[in-house]
Amino acid sequence: METKKKEEARTSRMMLGKRGEDIACRFLTDRGHAILERNYRSGHLEIDIISADGNGVHFVEVKSRVAPLSAAPEESVTVTKQRRLARAALGYLHSRRGKGIPYDLEVSFDIITVTFEEGQEKVEWFPQAFIPMYV
Repeated sequence: METKKKEEARTSRMMLGKRGEDIACRFLTDRGHAILERNYRSGHLEIDIISADGNGVHFVEVKSRVAPLSAAPEESVTVTKQRRLARAALGYLHSRRGKGIPYDLEVSFDIITVTFEEGQEKVEWFPQAFIPMYV
């Protein structure tokens, strides 16, 4: 019985995440972005959305939550998660080198949060939310 509850909770979280990513993609395209990839995988690393606009390529982490919140969703993108995103972004850029991705491209690491409350959704975008440090 316990396993079934865990599986149902996992499925519910996955559906919430996909819904949040769909909303984030629409949000970005409404602002002139082209969606290049969704759920891009580089080994065991994943980037939710990769988009491009006139300013360059955006690697976007999407955090979806249901209110009430105990903490701001963007706070869950820890330094460890930032490093993983940066490694995945490098994998993406290396795999696309010479295939239409310029070498001098601006790169941005963004966070989009989607909060669901009483049938409404609130979207917040944090462009250039962090700059990866390679120390």
